[in-house]
Amino acid sequence: MHKTIKELTILALFVLITTFLIWLPFLLKIHSFFNLDFSAGFNTIYRNFDGIEYLTIAKTFYSPSALAAVPQNNVPIYYASHFPLYPAFILLFSFLGFLHSMIFVTVLFTVLSVCMFYLLVKDFKLSDQPLFLSIIFTILPGRWVIVHSVGSPEPIFIFFILACFYLFMKFEQSKKSLFLWVAAVAAMLAQFTRPPGLLLFIAIALYIHWRYLIMEKGVSLFQKIKLHLKYYPFLLIPVGLLAIFYLYSQTLGDFFAYFHSGDNIHLTLPPFQIFNKNQYWVGDIWLEDILYIFIVGFSAGLVLLKKKLYPMAFFVLTYLAASTLIAHRDISRYTLPVMPFVIIAFENFLTSKEFKIVLIIVGLGIYLYSQNFIINNVAPIPNLSLFN
Repeated sequence: MHKTIKELTILALFVLITTFLIWLPFLLKIHSFFNLDFSAGFNTIYRNFDGIEYLTIAKTFYSPSALAAVPQNNVPIYYASHFPLYPAFILLFSFLGFLHSMIFVTVLFTVLSVCMFYLLVKDFKLSDQPLFLSIIFTILPGRWVIVHSVGSPEPIFIFFILACFYLFMKFEQSKKSLFLWVAAVAAMLAQFTRPPGLLLFIAIALYIHWRYLIMEKGVSLFQKIKLHLKYYPFLLIPVGLLAIFYLYSQTLGDFFAYFHSGDNIHLTLPPFQIFNKNQYWVGDIWLEDILYIFIVGFSAGLVLLKKKLYPMAFFVLTYLAASTLIAHRDISRYTLPVMPFVIIAFENFLTSKEFKIVLIIVGLGIYLYSQNFIINNVAPIPNLSLFN
């Protein structure tokens, strides 16, 4: 226990130190570092998408009249694509000031996500180097470094996904129903955070169906169905989604406001429209990196199957299959929730001496990639005081 606490403390400090290093050039307003300009200062961090939109919801909680007064060019129904849990946490810590709260919540849940990842790896013996693997999760992929350094809901979303799998695997191991219920609550909170939370329900349902209706031999159909139904607490996920839609009916006057929120829903048919330059959120032909994301992701899902980590495997494969329908250049952000499990799948290589050398070589590249993105991903807001 003492070792676990010590290593969790190390991870928390590592998150804080690496985040501070991302912030440092902005705090110092350095005019040129590797030809990057940080002279706009820390306001660049505050103004990064999509934090300000969630902060706006925290201040207005979807009230059309209050949203109409916000100095942005978005109609009120646009905010229905931004789910309420992150704004609720911003509001909870708003005594710090809304801008400070937005960043504080992001960093807090980044620490919790990394610590939960460590516990998942350590307690289920998924690697013999859980501390180092968790350090890797702090800085890879590069898009994760960005979102956990600015205002974003991803750290909350990923924390509750990791908590769900940790508790679900505890249930599978012990058969104690309390673990199942708390896992379902964590999954519901993930759904309250981001729309793809529903994919967690689909993945778990597919896993249960595969395990009890297909793989179980010598068991009657009635018994299989009975085993199937014991997982009913996970119905909290779709119930949570319906609760959000009900909230929208009361605030925005439209139960289906999410589907009417404009171009925020990037799902298209046929799949792989991300490779169509004419899609609104693509507009690019230099997209080979996206191929690598899918290659690595689907490979990880198959490796997890081979390792018999079936719940994780079903989640990775379900999430990535749905992601093939996303037509958005920033696919690296949309696939972030599967990346902790990709790291687990390839832990043998990622903890090897060879990869440690690679990490030293590309470390500066990760840092500069993150800074270049943050500098250029700012909302056009001239007066941040209106949001505090």
